[in-house]
Amino acid sequence: MSVSRTHLPRTYLSRAALAGGVAVSSVLLLSGTAFAHVGVQPQGEAAKGGYATVNVKVPNERDNASTVKVEVNFPTDHPLASVMPQPVPGWKVEVTRAKLAKPLELHGKKINEAVAKVTWTADGAKIGPGQFQQFPLSLGRLPEDTDRLVLKAIQTYDNNEVVRWIEEPKDGAADPENPAPVLKLSAPSADHHGGGAAPADGKTTDQAAGDKADHDDKGDAHEEAASATDTAARVLGVIGILVGAAGVAFGVLAGRRRSA
Repeated sequence: MSVSRTHLPRTYLSRAALAGGVAVSSVLLLSGTAFAHVGVQPQGEAAKGGYATVNVKVPNERDNASTVKVEVNFPTDHPLASVMPQPVPGWKVEVTRAKLAKPLELHGKKINEAVAKVTWTADGAKIGPGQFQQFPLSLGRLPEDTDRLVLKAIQTYDNNEVVRWIEEPKDGAADPENPAPVLKLSAPSADHHGGGAAPADGKTTDQAAGDKADHDDKGDAHEEAASATDTAARVLGVIGILVGAAGVAFGVLAGRRRSA
């Protein structure tokens, strides 16, 4: 008994391959842009009324340009008396202060000025395509009358393109095209000093933050690895679905040919 073989037309296979490629490319594109905006991440806790160390994370979004300047602006409605940048090799940093309409009280002293913005300018280093850079800051004292701080950022590329990350995200609404970095504040701790409080061994806030740096950097590395693993799993899942769909289509066409 002879067995006839059914072959799918080449045009059908070409279209299926093209559709699969477009779908996979879309998944990769969307997964890449979802994390491609400037953000701020606390190292540990950022409690109301306390002190915190945070990282301003700046990814490079362009394939043909490098980031050479980053400016982070601090809110005037919830001013911070203390903003101290950690030196970053290859970058110059400038802290700009402004007078307050209403003085702050910090450790029993009247504070008439607050930090308005911090600017990092490339000085031998750049954030190249496919790269990101973190800029650490020590912040305090954090306000007690808000749940978050909106830190508007401006990113400048070496081709003179400027991207303004200044759109404030709204609760329950879709993310804006250029969202501003948001630092979420947790409930105040029992000692009202938050994550940056001096520990029992007498170390200062900055010393304690420095002791935590290595541990926190490892945590960031684990988070990056977990994010990459999650993205890869999604892409593989989509590829599996496409392969399964192609198999079903092949079976249906083969069945029709046999019936004919």
